[in-house]
Amino acid sequence: MTTGTSRILDDFAKLMTDAAGAAQGVRQEMETVFRAQAERFLNGMDLVKREEFEAVREMAVKARDENDALLQRIEALEAQLATKKK
Repeated sequence: MTTGTSRILDDFAKLMTDAAGAAQGVRQEMETVFRAQAERFLNGMDLVKREEFEAVREMAVKARDENDALLQRIEALEAQLATKKK
């Protein structure tokens, strides 16, 4: 009798192991599908990548600094002109 019970338990354990493996496979497949859908959605939104944003930001900071330097030069030249006219 113990052999029959043991075999039933072994079969049940094998069934549970197979079910867990199948569930793991389904979970991985769902993750893959979800990631693909999310990537398609984000690509459709026309978002900017972080690297591109940082590059443009650095260019803007540099341009702003150059503009400030040019403004100071213009103000200095205007001040010189004003003193020469007097």
